Amino acid sequence: MSLGPGDTEPSQFHGGESPSALAPASRVTFDRHELDRIFSLYGRKVAAGEWRDYAIDFLRDRAVFSVFRRASEVPIYRIEKSPRLARRQGAYSVISATGLIVRRGHELDRVLRSIDTSLSLVAG
Repeated sequence: MSLGPGDTEPSQFHGGESPSALAPASRVTFDRHELDRIFSLYGRKVAAGEWRDYAIDFLRDRAVFSVFRRASEVPIYRIEKSPRLARRQGAYSVISATGLIVRRGHELDRVLRSIDTSLSLVAG
């Protein structure tokens, strides 16, 4: 299927937004290192049968990685990056399905440990 003159790819523009409003520089994104760490955790949870689907949203003020137990449900966790909070509470947070902030911090690895039960410390 080819697009005619004036047609846009559905994933490119939504509603009344102009192409300049969707410039990549105006969106918050996860960098490659952050995505590697998130997908590493996601892969372990999928292998364990705990998680089954995900969604990534790059918004003007934050980037969100949502984790689902089933695709038709609400996300069980949201991993968010909000640069405007970087100097205060930290740019990264894990939020539960009920909206409770599970953990917030300046380092992604420390924040993800709150939902990564496979890395628990055993004292002996």
